[in-house]
Amino acid sequence: MDALLPEEIGAIRDTVNRFMEVEVNPVMDDFEASGTFPRDLVKKAGATGLYGSVFPESVGGTDMGYLVASVISEEMARNDVRFSACINQQSSTCPQCIYAGGTVEQVMKYVPPLLAGETIGMMSLTEPAGGSDPLGAMKTTAKRDGDVYRINGSKIFASMANETDVGVLLAKTDPDAGANGVSAFIVEPKKYPGFDARPIEMQGLSKALRTCAVFLDDFVVPAGNRLGEEGAGFKIVMRALQPGRVTVAAKALGVARACFEDAVRYANERELRGRPIGKFQMIQSEIAEMAVAIEASRALVYEAAQCMDADLPSNRIASLAKYHASQTAKMAADKAQQIFGGYGLAVEYRVSWLKSYADLFFTGEGTANVQKIVIAEDALGYKVADRHHGLTGLRDPRKDDVAKERSGTAVD
Repeated sequence: MDALLPEEIGAIRDTVNRFMEVEVNPVMDDFEASGTFPRDLVKKAGATGLYGSVFPESVGGTDMGYLVASVISEEMARNDVRFSACINQQSSTCPQCIYAGGTVEQVMKYVPPLLAGETIGMMSLTEPAGGSDPLGAMKTTAKRDGDVYRINGSKIFASMANETDVGVLLAKTDPDAGANGVSAFIVEPKKYPGFDARPIEMQGLSKALRTCAVFLDDFVVPAGNRLGEEGAGFKIVMRALQPGRVTVAAKALGVARACFEDAVRYANERELRGRPIGKFQMIQSEIAEMAVAIEASRALVYEAAQCMDADLPSNRIASLAKYHASQTAKMAADKAQQIFGGYGLAVEYRVSWLKSYADLFFTGEGTANVQKIVIAEDALGYKVADRHHGLTGLRDPRKDDVAKERSGTAVD
């Protein structure tokens, strides 16, 4: 598995697996049964360094890059995909937006606690009627009122919004300017009034780590919590979505591997007519298809991460990776359920809820159809997928731009 990767990848993979096996796997069912958010586990993961791999040490990261982040996401999801729901909020979209577009003071105040798991993050972009044009179709507005903005509207599918301490929320400051009228804000729902997060009942998904509908009624955000200038939200969120897409692709890969491993184990244990069902060619055919698809998805996910580490154009390969890995997760979950037979629907076997997470990753962080549009338009020459590479005026955590600014060194 790690033969073509740097040697330290194996050690990092072992660290993630030990953490999950010792700290998370034995207790997650208890959190699920009570519907309690595992805040202490998130803090332990942060203290172990599992959320900071793409950020420099100057803000509390480990500076190991996107390939390491992908491996961490993959192994977390393979062990317990429910707990892996925190990855994007703690280590990707939320802190990426703040690092890219915030002032040095904002970055130093908010990013280190997120990476340490001491505060719970959130990214709130999607709206009920936004569809595949979340920026242009945005209805939520932010109006300046002296030293604060007052935000009104609603959001949907905001993960951990009911638990968040610090989040990034997108709203229109110029309703007539389309995507160019969107601004980004650092929000603190527990400190200011007007924010109401209500968990959505999602079939087969975690009862402890929830996705929410958010209702904003004159929600107060200090003007000093705006990220960048008014109208800069588009650039900021574009910088953050690409790493999030790779992270979700890695989690889909982890789900596919979990389904595959469970199916192989069951096929060797379950007997029919005096021999393991794995001896039957129909079962072997399903196992072989899963194995091939997983290796192909892994190659795409790792290539996307390595391109990002090398600061190469990555949006096209990230879309390919996300699309393929989400397809693989759905296929592996379906085949695993068939191998398990009736037991594949029983809650005591995790394949029953891995199927729901495979469906989630097929849709989340850019649906499969959206990824196909990105890939096809690039292939046809209608719209270059990597056109946003090298957006100016934003920081890059790989270059430790904050440390350069703090030392007075010019940022490239």
